[in-house]
Parts: sequence; structure tokens; C-alpha cells
Amino acid sequence: MLDRIRNNLGLKLLSLAIAITGWAYLRLTPNPVIAAKFVQNFSVPLETTGLPPDEIARITDKQAVVAVEVPRGGAAIKPDMVHAVLNLEGHGAGVYNVPVEVIAPKLEIRSLSPASETLSIERIESRFVPIALHYFGGLRRNLVVGNIDVLPSFATLRAPTGQLGQVASVQVNIPFPSAPTTVDEMVRPFAADQHGTELPGVAVTPNLVRVRVHFISARTK
Repeated sequence: MLDRIRNNLGLKLLSLAIAITGWAYLRLTPNPVIAAKFVQNFSVPLETTGLPPDEIARITDKQAVVAVEVPRGGAAIKPDMVHAVLNLEGHGAGVYNVPVEVIAPKLEIRSLSPASETLSIERIESRFVPIALHYFGGLRRNLVVGNIDVLPSFATLRAPTGQLGQVASVQVNIPFPSAPTTVDEMVRPFAADQHGTELPGVAVTPNLVRVRVHFISARTK
């Protein structure tokens, strides 16, 4: 009777040990299917390709989020290995919805946001305009402007059609002195709107012009 109890106790202990070992194996050993890969998210800039030099694309979204399936234990994936590209070849001026193409060699793409991008394409145009002088600092009753020389006297503007249409003038700023003098300086011309505010998106050539202005006494005849 006592031997049977001892024998059963041994079997029970053995069964318990096997159960604990099995639980530990299933609980602590990684699932090779799950552990083989994981998903990594990258935020990468949206790039454009296929645009000719005389066109520009205006894009609302600047970044795309790409989810990439990466093998565990493999080489590290860097953001510059993943590219989100908008192929604009063959598109003229207008508004388009263009699919985003992901270029990531040897990587499996799980998701992409946005999948497409609505954008506008504008032509870049040039315009040849005269350079105007803008005086600041307050006019003086005892002074008048004598001879003026601006070399060169014209500038070339280059910008997308929409921005070029906002240009009212190309000007240089000249301080109005308090006494008769001659100003002889190299000054930067800039494109301005109807309120005289600079339009930074408009390229102006040349970037410097020579301005010579003679301020003389108003009483001089």
C-alpha cells in the first residue's frame, strides 16, 4: 500500500515537471515565424522626377510614411534607403493626382501614406523689366534729386507664372540724405508687389547694380 503511494507520487512529480517544462518552452521560446520579421516605419521626403527645367511642382505634403518589413537580425535599414517618388514625366502645367512610388530595393513594403498626391505644375518664365529707385528715410524740402544712373538699368526676373504675375516693380532702396551729397553704391535689386513688399520666390538677375544719385540743394539753379 505504502509502495503504491510512493510510486504514484513519483509519477505525479514527473508529470508536473514535464508540464512545467512544456509550459516554459512554449512561453519563453520565440515563435520563429513571428520573430523572423518586424515592421519598421520611415518618414521620408516626397521626391519628384521627370520635370523639365522650365517647370516646378507645388506639393502640399512634404513627407510620406512608409512601413517596411525588415528581417530580424539583418542589416540595419536607414531612411535614405527608402525613397517616395512622384513621377511627373510628360505632365504639363496643370493640376494632377499622381501615385506615390516607393523605391526600396530588396525590402517588402507593407503600407504607404499618402498613396497619391494632388499637386500643381507651373511653368517657370522670364521677364525683362526696368529697375526703379525707392527712397526711404523721409524726403527733405531743401533737397532734390539731380542726376541718376543705374547700371544696368534693367533686370531679368525668373519665377513660376503665378508668382511672376504678382510683380509690380523691381526696385532698389536708396536712403534719402539730410544734406547734399552723391550716393555711389552697389545695391541689391528685388522684385516687389503692389505694396512694395519683396517677393522672395522671384529670382532677380543681376544680384547687384551700381546706383549713382546726386542729391542737390533745392535752392540751386
